[in-house]
Amino acid sequence: MEQIIVEAAPRETRGKNAARRVRLTGQVPAVIYGGKEKSQALEVNAKQLSAILRSASGHNTIFKIKVKDSEETAIVKDWLVDPVKGHLLHVDLLRIAMDVRMRVKVPVHTFGEAQGVKLQGGVFEMVTREVEIECLPSDIPTEFRMDISELMIGMQLRPTDIKVDPEKIKILTDPARVLAHVVTLRVEEEKPAEAVAADATAAPAEPVEGARGSPGPGGGQRAELHPARVHGG
Repeated sequence: MEQIIVEAAPRETRGKNAARRVRLTGQVPAVIYGGKEKSQALEVNAKQLSAILRSASGHNTIFKIKVKDSEETAIVKDWLVDPVKGHLLHVDLLRIAMDVRMRVKVPVHTFGEAQGVKLQGGVFEMVTREVEIECLPSDIPTEFRMDISELMIGMQLRPTDIKVDPEKIKILTDPARVLAHVVTLRVEEEKPAEAVAADATAAPAEPVEGARGSPGPGGGQRAELHPARVHGG
């Protein structure tokens, strides 16, 4: 497996203006923490980090952070993206040890066509799109793929349906959590024509209790609320 190396440098200044200047240079503000070392503020190559997040393994990709003459093994723990432009704004990196088990979230993807949809006219719904597991960094799967072909209306997929090697991977997500299911298509009942006609000809609402009429523009009546009514007094 090819080792990924991400270039970084210590970040000396903090604050929004400093972060903005960092981004203008093609870097992204970051912080790395975990392990026995103290957390450190960095500026990291934005292009390399974006490529990692778009890869098949995504934020669970294991890579090396190179700072000057030293390297540390890490993964992306969290990140912030500009909602309009889609650019990375900030990244949290977690130091990892290849011989220490860790907790990560892995995406769940489905394949096939549910029988409950094909034969019964049901609707397939994906409820939970990732599960949390515990394993060694080298055993982190890219994804969990689950076959939905046998699902009928009322049937669900749960974390216990995921096939894993229990000696390598422990699933931490609640076993009762629904990952996906097939449900009956719910059709909103239409009102009878008589009810629609009745709604259209309904009498206007009664005047607000506690309001008094006073002459308005053009000789009409203007409703005014008593202050005591408004404040509950």
